[in-house]
Amino acid sequence: MAGGRPQLKRSFSIIPCFVFVESVLLGVVVLLAYRLEFTDTFPVHTQGFFCYDSTYAKPYPGPEAASRVPPALIYALVTAGPTLTILLGELARAFFPAPSSAIPIIRESTIVSGACCRFSPPLRRLVRFLGVYSFGLFTTTIFANAGQVVTGNPTPHFLSVCRPNYTALGCPPPSPDRPGPDRFVTDQGACAGSPSLVAAARRAFPCKDAALCAYAVTYTAMYVTLVFRVKGSRLVKPSLCLALLCPAFLVGVVRVAEYRNHWSDVLAGFLTGAAIAIFLVTCVVHNFQSRPPSGRRLSPWEDLGQAPTMDSPLEKNPRPAGRIRHRHGSPHPSRRTAPAVAT
Repeated sequence: MAGGRPQLKRSFSIIPCFVFVESVLLGVVVLLAYRLEFTDTFPVHTQGFFCYDSTYAKPYPGPEAASRVPPALIYALVTAGPTLTILLGELARAFFPAPSSAIPIIRESTIVSGACCRFSPPLRRLVRFLGVYSFGLFTTTIFANAGQVVTGNPTPHFLSVCRPNYTALGCPPPSPDRPGPDRFVTDQGACAGSPSLVAAARRAFPCKDAALCAYAVTYTAMYVTLVFRVKGSRLVKPSLCLALLCPAFLVGVVRVAEYRNHWSDVLAGFLTGAAIAIFLVTCVVHNFQSRPPSGRRLSPWEDLGQAPTMDSPLEKNPRPAGRIRHRHGSPHPSRRTAPAVAT
């Protein structure tokens, strides 16, 4: 801000840059996520199993829509929750700004594109944070689906939907002297159940629902911690973050309790979503702080010049009061001749 007026920066390339770069990149990510989720472009790896393996012999819990936490509810929560939080946070930051002396904020200029479009700093921050969040949401979906396609790990109810013919496969029934599974089946046509249910039962690792919840919760919790300002209490922001973590944890518990995923699948999903959120927050949006006017973030070594410094006594020796400063060429005090004594 200079002279009481907002700084203006005219640009005729911001809209084409957004349309032809960010939009295209986001479209490619969405298309890849759709291909991995709803098509057979990338076939799921067929992993073998042991005969009568109790790890995969849990009862079939029904379709995903019949779950206590259906996918529609999860998608609604991971989309609406962070969006509303970021929207409320940016509106509060715009209408109730912090004093300039409290938090050093680098002021951004308002970009005027053409003669009609004005992109103020609050609008740019809102679009930036929500755009990065959307990109990360689809990226998390891609990572989870890619892991499921590559590994092909069975779910706990895999054998219930596979319905293999153990007699035709040569699997002897378990007996007291042979209680555990002793034959590993690798036949591609071993399953006699519905092909769609069998294919869905091979996509367990990592848990996609857990990954999406962990990504949304981590991104939102970091936004609340780094942007929100609360006076008078130190427990408000930790309480909000813990309240956000509870639904994600419950989703993982429900997935395990309904025999839809193993604990390892849920933990892998949590780690995947949290890692993507932390990377985007720290490396892409720079902890939700305004970017420098040049568009380049200062490195830690360049930022040392703005840090408080301490004068060294070896470099600067303060003069005591009353001492006379001698110019160049003046005699040294020790060599000064004594004043003449009047006779």
